Amino acid sequence: MVEDIRDKAFVGERDLLALNFIRSPSRFVFRRHYRTGLRSHILEVLNPREVRKERKGVFVGTLKAYPRARPLKILRIFRTKFSFLKEAMDEIATVKVAETYLAPRFMAVSEEFLVHYKVGERYEIMLCGLQVYVPGAILNPWTTVGNDPLAHITKALGRMSGSQEEQPDEELMAVARGNLEEFVRRIKRMVRESGYIPDLAGVGNIVLTPEGRVCQVDINNISRVSFQETIPLDDRGYPVCDKSAQALAMLETRWLGKEIDFNNSLYRIFLAPERVEKVRRLEKGFHERLKAIGPFGHML
Repeated sequence: MVEDIRDKAFVGERDLLALNFIRSPSRFVFRRHYRTGLRSHILEVLNPREVRKERKGVFVGTLKAYPRARPLKILRIFRTKFSFLKEAMDEIATVKVAETYLAPRFMAVSEEFLVHYKVGERYEIMLCGLQVYVPGAILNPWTTVGNDPLAHITKALGRMSGSQEEQPDEELMAVARGNLEEFVRRIKRMVRESGYIPDLAGVGNIVLTPEGRVCQVDINNISRVSFQETIPLDDRGYPVCDKSAQALAMLETRWLGKEIDFNNSLYRIFLAPERVEKVRRLEKGFHERLKAIGPFGHML
């Protein structure tokens, strides 16, 4: 039986170079990104010269350093199997909606493209994306670390840049706060005008850059916002729409120190205690299924 790359738990460079639409040998080095997800394989596209420096080291004065190669781009291979071209085009269209409201400052822009993927003797439509690489620290809406998570993350950014300061950079904090406020405003406008919301719930989906820019890096699961009583689930059975609304509220309260405006229908409906409890049970069931069958549908 021919193995479909979309069904594999993880892929590396060898798997990628075996694909019919990837040139082999390549001018680039491909490395599996640490955040391979439920909906796509994620690989770093690297400069071979930078990889050699990482492996062999370079001298900085009298000391030898091993700088990690920085990705040129991020390659995403979607796991979704499309029966018709329109399904793939609809998926691309939702990414374009997000770009309208968030790009380029608040989103890792991606060039989506379709290929004919050869599986055995047949060809199928496959969706891929070549995405801008955004360095920085993960901005986790659910964090419970410290009383001021914005101060905590800016200190983390300082440590990443080699700073020995014990206190967060006040100027960077002010820039980050302003950008986070604007990010929240844009998400609300996106919900209000387009009826879509990106996946804000996953840990690692939002990044704060060293310059204080707030950036949505996961664009694989942009969902239609439903204000109906029935809680919508994504194709994996996860209540991503509701959890994203909850994450947005956490950004406002936990991160920005604001009060929830229940005049906003998004919060009034999605933060209703009865609905939150229903979502909690659905989320629990989702994670129990993952433990039982594995994240990619294989029995564990």
